[in-house]
Amino acid sequence: MRVTSSFKLHKLENFIVHDPKLLFTLTSYVLILAIYTNLSTFKSPAIGIVTFFLFFWINGIFLAHAFFEKEDTFFRLMFGVLLLIMLLGFVGWLIMIIYNLDVTRFTLVLLIVATFSSSLSRRMKYKNAT
Repeated sequence: MRVTSSFKLHKLENFIVHDPKLLFTLTSYVLILAIYTNLSTFKSPAIGIVTFFLFFWINGIFLAHAFFEKEDTFFRLMFGVLLLIMLLGFVGWLIMIIYNLDVTRFTLVLLIVATFSSSLSRRMKYKNAT
């Protein structure tokens, strides 16, 4: 019996969202540290592409689970990533209005959005469990 890619994506999504030890939230924070280090010292496009892809994947799944739980798996992930882009833009705009957006403050934007998406996903998980 052949397992479809949609089923694999759904299993991966459940694994990320229902992680009791916050492993993927911590992974997101480590990715933010890697992005900061890359932007301030290495300036490597390869490291930047990989870390941003993983950051978007994890936090997009968190937001998708919180807001689009009843959608199809593929559309849920796409809507979650679009919501993540909008949230990054909004928080970045706020930081840019208050301060000048540089590498450190850009990292702060990533940290705020990652914390928000992870905590919102966990809140929705506990809300749906009761």
